[in-house]
Amino acid sequence: MRRTACVSLLVLTACVVVPVGCRVQTASTSKRTVLIDGSSTVAPISQAMAQQFEKTSSVKVSVGTSGTGGGFSKFSAGETDINNASRPIKASEIEACQKNGIEYLELKIAIDGLSVVVHPQNDWCKSLTVQQLKSIWEPESTVKKWKDVDPEWPDEPFKLYGADTDSGTFDYFTEAICGKEGASRTDYTPSANDNFLVRGVSGDKYSLGYFGYAYYVDNRDKLKVIPIAPGSDPATAVEPNETTIRSGTYKPLSRPLFVYVNTKALKRPEVAEFLKFSLNEGQALIDEVGYVRLDENAINQERQKLQQAVGK
Repeated sequence: MRRTACVSLLVLTACVVVPVGCRVQTASTSKRTVLIDGSSTVAPISQAMAQQFEKTSSVKVSVGTSGTGGGFSKFSAGETDINNASRPIKASEIEACQKNGIEYLELKIAIDGLSVVVHPQNDWCKSLTVQQLKSIWEPESTVKKWKDVDPEWPDEPFKLYGADTDSGTFDYFTEAICGKEGASRTDYTPSANDNFLVRGVSGDKYSLGYFGYAYYVDNRDKLKVIPIAPGSDPATAVEPNETTIRSGTYKPLSRPLFVYVNTKALKRPEVAEFLKFSLNEGQALIDEVGYVRLDENAINQERQKLQQAVGK
């Protein structure tokens, strides 16, 4: 009887420690996970690469979308391995990394053409100049209706959608269009979720919004993209596409997209292998996602940077 009771107790104890169906987190399993957060603009790239990478690897790649700024807050605290960014790291974020002993490597991963979009039934707005965009988006803007931009346009109020203040897209757009990072009117619908912005613009005939090119490409049937003129002459307006974005003729809204990797995390094989995949085989996925690849010279420079960092 004692022997039987002892066996039962051992079984019971084992069940308590390792319940059926539960996964035990061990050092080995935690080391096989790559943690990514940051830009929702860059997220589709990382998500596509993660899915493909996981097909031939035992590594789990987790991709969050806290926005570039929100992601850097986690990254600088050592909570993530990689931060996706739709703009370069800021001085304040560099300082936070230094304070916490976080060293990092910056890698360009693709090119984006930040896209200004309207509802498909908008048949009056054929193009916009940077000056017109500024009049719409600048702080304390008095532009409330479409006719305030052009008297021949409808006497209907805008419904505006754009990136929230944690987003690198917000930082980039406000600097490129309004002349100062963070300079923006506040009476618009902000979100870090680009799919939410897509739904907003596609749901209102008089709406206007902006977000990464891939989200336009993925929703062409629901949106109309607006050619942008870099100055004040509508005749010079350029529509974002693979050619104009890569060449930089779509300006000032063509921009590089980045990943920042913690160099300590880079010493883990799974992190290094995922980044090697991203800069090599994974590049084919960038076209599928809807962004633009770096040219061969540019991507080779990023590969060399990674190789040098891994070899240290």
